[in-house]
Amino acid sequence: MNLLKVLAKVGSMTFVSRILGFVRDTLIARAFGASMVSDAFIVAFKIPNLLRRISAEGAFSQAFVPILGEYKSQRSFDETHALVSRVGSWMGLILVVVTLLGMLAAPFIVMLIAPGFKTDAGKMQLTIELLRITFPYIFFISLVSMAGGVLNTYNKFSIPAFTPVWLNVAMICAVLFFADQFDEPIKVLAWAVFLGGALQLVFQIPFLKQIGMLPKLDFTQDEGVWRILKLMGPAVLGVSVSQISLILNTVFASFLISGSVSWLYYADRLMEFPSGVLGVALGTILLPSLSKAFASRDEAEYNELMDWGLRLSFMLAAPAAVALAVLATPLVTALFFYGKFTAHDVAMTEQAVIAYSVGLLGLILVKILAPGFYARQDIKTPVKIGIFTLVLTQLMNLLFVFALDLRHAGLALSIGLGACTNASLLYYLLRKTNVYQPKKGWGMFLFKLAIALVMMGVVLYFAMGDASAWLKYPVVQRIAYLCGLVVLGGVSYFATLFLLGFRPKDFIRRVIR
Repeated sequence: MNLLKVLAKVGSMTFVSRILGFVRDTLIARAFGASMVSDAFIVAFKIPNLLRRISAEGAFSQAFVPILGEYKSQRSFDETHALVSRVGSWMGLILVVVTLLGMLAAPFIVMLIAPGFKTDAGKMQLTIELLRITFPYIFFISLVSMAGGVLNTYNKFSIPAFTPVWLNVAMICAVLFFADQFDEPIKVLAWAVFLGGALQLVFQIPFLKQIGMLPKLDFTQDEGVWRILKLMGPAVLGVSVSQISLILNTVFASFLISGSVSWLYYADRLMEFPSGVLGVALGTILLPSLSKAFASRDEAEYNELMDWGLRLSFMLAAPAAVALAVLATPLVTALFFYGKFTAHDVAMTEQAVIAYSVGLLGLILVKILAPGFYARQDIKTPVKIGIFTLVLTQLMNLLFVFALDLRHAGLALSIGLGACTNASLLYYLLRKTNVYQPKKGWGMFLFKLAIALVMMGVVLYFAMGDASAWLKYPVVQRIAYLCGLVVLGGVSYFATLFLLGFRPKDFIRRVIR
């Protein structure tokens, strides 16, 4: 199996999903701007999303995928299917309870996550109502994430990568065709989240059936289930650390002026595009292969996989970070400057985009380095690093937001610098414990990369022209110019790398299925 080819396939599926995500966010920005109602929806949607990242895509995946990979390689098909059925049954039962409790506790949750909203009774009440509609999303998407872990373990990477498209389709259709049918139009987005979660789950069922891994109801106690639960304990703590950091950022933002939550959201969406297309895709395909290499005690294969993932991350994430910083204004104006999204909103969102770009490389490297520990069923080390990063991030929040008065941009900057710290410590401990041994040539690799980055940055800066002029361009011109800049930046970067000796064949990596 050619991992570079798989990465391209998974990345392209994720790319489609993210492009639709931008269409979705453009329509939301046009319809609702950066306002009280948009702040309310973003907080209501963020809460089940955070729980999803903690319980499903985070802790559960880190504990489930390595154990499932071990069963797949060392046990029979029936034993592996039994594990999937038992994990799915117990997980479904727990999720029903969590969903019901979350809907009942909505007022308390909103007060905890966005205490600044209490100064506006209407904003607080609207957020509570929206949260009760969106909370069942955690039930659907957690089961989707479990199904995705199974499909990835069986090398069906494209299906989980394409699955998020259905959420974006649901939200796009809701804004375009059904918003006017609600007394409070923003509620159409909450119901679209509910429907989108259900559509994603239904979409994956035929593919699970195709590989014979469709779960059956089975509440039998299983040694594998207990091992997963045992690993999930520290994993929940570890993943919660990064998500708590995001929650605390929302708490801080809720006390800032109206629109701050929305500005951070739109900037975060721009950052998540390269993070999802590259970071999530690489982490997704690496974890099963790393787990297999560890289970087979193949240290050479483990090191080769880590080195491959890190080199690709530097080569593709670094130019994305530079482009985000240089093209912040063109990106925000082309994607969001419509309808109720004002020039002031553009300026505020641009500040957050530039601040986030500082940590993009670190954010993506974490998605490569952390699986290096998870594959070895070592979850405690990333947890300890995560706790340290959380404390450091909040200290930076206090410094940037209050002492330096950077406001919402300070919150974005602290997240970025925290991600860089997290990645650095993960790398340091992988090297210190001799878990990972880098191949030779990293110094020259980074030097050539730096030359290409400088070339691309200079070309984009001069080609972009006066940033303020972008606010005056017609819509079609904005989009056309932005597409031209993206092509120009990509050509200048990869042409420079080619002249310096980089070749695609150098990054081909094959593993045995």
